[in-house]
Amino acid sequence: MPERGSLRGLRVLMTADAVGGVFSYVSTLAQELTRYGATVCIACMGPAPTAEQQRALAGSGDLRLVNGPFSLEWMDEPWEDVNRAGEWLSDMERELRPDIVHLNGFVHAALPWSAPCVVVAHSCVVSWWSAVFGERAPERYDQYRERVAEGLKSADRVVAPTRAMLDCLRAAHGYEGRGEVIFNGVDPSQYFRRPKQPFLLAAGRLWDRAKNLELVLAAAPNLPWPVRIAGPRSLDGTKDSQCEAVGYLGQLSRSALARVMGEASIFVHPARYEPFGLAPLEAACSGAALVLGRIDSLREIWGEDALYVEPDDAAELCAAVTRLVEDPILRHRSAARAEARARGMSSRRMADAYTALYLELASAGDAHRSSAARAGALS
Repeated sequence: MPERGSLRGLRVLMTADAVGGVFSYVSTLAQELTRYGATVCIACMGPAPTAEQQRALAGSGDLRLVNGPFSLEWMDEPWEDVNRAGEWLSDMERELRPDIVHLNGFVHAALPWSAPCVVVAHSCVVSWWSAVFGERAPERYDQYRERVAEGLKSADRVVAPTRAMLDCLRAAHGYEGRGEVIFNGVDPSQYFRRPKQPFLLAAGRLWDRAKNLELVLAAAPNLPWPVRIAGPRSLDGTKDSQCEAVGYLGQLSRSALARVMGEASIFVHPARYEPFGLAPLEAACSGAALVLGRIDSLREIWGEDALYVEPDDAAELCAAVTRLVEDPILRHRSAARAEARARGMSSRRMADAYTALYLELASAGDAHRSSAARAGALS
């Protein structure tokens, strides 16, 4: 296991966006890496991080956050902005001279980086489309396909949070290179089991078909306990999803959501597509029993320590929840097993894995540069 201080002197340039769970992953990992002695610059693209997101990084040692207001590669018609973002990142590499470039996107891996480049696959439009709609993504995503494939091929190492997500990359983009699985992690000290209350919790954007909260809305009138949903209710502030059996909590801060998770007895997440899923991990750390979508990635992570339902079967969701409600021994046992598994997926364990990867790649990069220098001197 790497020791604290083992990254002393190592500089990391890490990309991020502030739109979804990637920023939580980046902020958690970056803070852990600074405890190992690394200097980390987070280059955040897209909308600027919120005040809460920025506060999460305050006082985190050798950590710098910069923002470039560029469209993200998965957005509609982003390519001019993506190219400008590439120039911005290249300028940053020349300024910072990082030892490792850690990209939480695909396309910019094709840039001519001087340092070893790690690509971490958090999600993919093509595999998302297939999982959500059951068909091949339309032709308008062909350029996305091509540029993602080019980025994957160019990376020195590709990391995915689950084997299932790595398999998605191979199926969707024909990736044949070396891949590594590193589970995401959270800081367990931020989550607490509070006196449990008789309600179910779900979290996510109501319009996100991958998270599949419409199944929770469909099942809610027939569930034995009330349901609370944390997250924005509408995409544009006008359209809304209504269900009288649901209590809408709105967008919560991380600390407020952690408090609600601590009180929830059951967390429901019947996802159609979920490369990893930080929300179930956080809920399990808070002592909630899990009812999840029956998909490969979630089964890979949680094994026998959760109940699973088909993402299109509201009756099965009702049956699974009712089983936990009516059998408190099963509910408590299931919650305890999920919590024990979740606390093993800590931010420290995640940082250990990335530390080992960085040291391996940085050493290989040093050897390559030394060989190139010797070849140049002899020519």
